[in-house]
Amino acid sequence: MAAQGGGDSDSGGAGRALPPHSPSGMVLQTVEMHTGGEPLRIIPRLEAAERAAAAGLSLLSLRREMAARHDHVRRALMHEPRGHAGMYGAVVVRGGRAADGAHLAVLFLHCAGYSAMCGHAVMALGRFALDYGLVPAPTRPETAVRLRCPCGPVTAFVPWDGRRSGNPVRFHSVPAFAAATDLAIDVPGHGKVVVDIGYGGTFYAFLSAEQLGLDVCSSKTRDLVSAASAVTEAVKKQFKLHHPESEDLAFLYGTILTDGKDAFSEEPTTNICVFADEQVDRSPTGSGVTARIALQYHKGLIQLDQSRTFRSSTTGSLFTGKAVKEATFGNYNAVIVEVSGEAFYTGTATFTVEEEDPLKHGFFFK
Repeated sequence: MAAQGGGDSDSGGAGRALPPHSPSGMVLQTVEMHTGGEPLRIIPRLEAAERAAAAGLSLLSLRREMAARHDHVRRALMHEPRGHAGMYGAVVVRGGRAADGAHLAVLFLHCAGYSAMCGHAVMALGRFALDYGLVPAPTRPETAVRLRCPCGPVTAFVPWDGRRSGNPVRFHSVPAFAAATDLAIDVPGHGKVVVDIGYGGTFYAFLSAEQLGLDVCSSKTRDLVSAASAVTEAVKKQFKLHHPESEDLAFLYGTILTDGKDAFSEEPTTNICVFADEQVDRSPTGSGVTARIALQYHKGLIQLDQSRTFRSSTTGSLFTGKAVKEATFGNYNAVIVEVSGEAFYTGTATFTVEEEDPLKHGFFFK
């Protein structure tokens, strides 16, 4: 699928593939999916990313390059009028040092920038990779799809019947660990709270909504978002994160408010993830589930291969997660976490960007 370049600008008649548009304007083709209600706008091929990958850039270097020189693509697809405040995206990169032997590499996009890991996207991309022929020899009844994410290699396991992919999809994470537990943080407007910080490909702060005088299941979403964002900003100011491999990844992505049910139970535990610039995940959050499982394992609340179910407070969608293997990551005792969920197609799209449009690269409204 083509993803960037000029297009025909004639004002021809019926049956045209594209509306009239600037010859020099971008044409961006996407595959649209969602996992647990969280959208994923996949850009199967972006010329700027392909050229940078062909030049030998690593995936982290490519991430910096896209942010510095091609961020208009992210803004055009994530922001209004083509996107919205909850939009999420993924640029697929094949080959070169960026992919580093994986079936594909991926850059994760959101309304405020670029993430290091995204579990809901990995599950959707697993299906996408099989259905669009990016895995040379799929196997029945399940195919392993190797992805290179900015945080490192992850593997999605996707049902395959010989013609098309299916659900549920599961993935195995990078090593996940507890970065800090029982950390006292002073949150303006809320006083002192106690948070845990977990890493599941990116860092999150975790605490029960009750500590903030809220209920994750019944409080207004706006109140939950404001409180979670205040926690994120407070943690950023009061605690320095360290990543064992790259300081590019040593940032707090967001805060996840929970119902406080961290001990092992057969019943689902509910949470809401607020990340980036007050963006709300509609799913239970794949990398968040990964980090939360790592924290629960670190605290001795669950054992290896004990599955837990996580519910999104926004859509009610469910992911399952379990620690499947112990690992080490730098100086941290870590675990490999398996997360499972369902990803679905919602369509395809062709977006045009007219050079004369004063809002061509989008605007952000929340």
